[in-house]
Amino acid sequence: MSLDIHLLLAMGASYHKMQKGEIIFHEGGYCYYYHQLVSGSVRWVNIDEYGQEHVQSIIEPGECFGELPLFDDRPYAASAIAGEDCLMLRLRKDVFRKLMKEDHELHLEMNRILVERIRFKFLMQYSITRHTPEDRIRILLEYCLKEKRHICPHSFQLKLTRQQIADLAGLRVETVIRAIRKMHEEGLLLIENRKIFIPDLPPHHGYLN
Repeated sequence: MSLDIHLLLAMGASYHKMQKGEIIFHEGGYCYYYHQLVSGSVRWVNIDEYGQEHVQSIIEPGECFGELPLFDDRPYAASAIAGEDCLMLRLRKDVFRKLMKEDHELHLEMNRILVERIRFKFLMQYSITRHTPEDRIRILLEYCLKEKRHICPHSFQLKLTRQQIADLAGLRVETVIRAIRKMHEEGLLLIENRKIFIPDLPPHHGYLN
């Protein structure tokens, strides 16, 4: 879910480092750049009046984020916060839009990225209707497996923390801990040294195609 790094550099993109906890851009702020994560992680969140974060997505290396204002000129719909020390590429908005106009295949790729974001939001909205925490977590894990996100490709270790699972599934972390323990006991996943592995999760009828 990204554009070719060499192309971005050729178009004038530059590297920027951010430290853990730094805000990359604010919800409601104006967009000046296309952002693509090279290393580290980024939380894409809304923050309510009490300072509580509501996580929309967790960005991994190789993914872009904050792309909506690049197309509609409206403010950012969420804030981006460095989840750990990270390195990213930034390309000026006007250059990005010029690139989209000139390269039809790249424009289609960005459309695919936007559609994938929408599919994920539909999926997580659907998961909220499920009655048990295990169902909600299972839907999230099946998505991670199918889309190869937040999963180590060789070991099938889940790279999400229990807190991140709670954030994405709309659950309390204590609920997630109990639900994951139950799923481990039922053989739906494996816990070793507090690490979560999901090598053979059976298909669930709730996944949205």
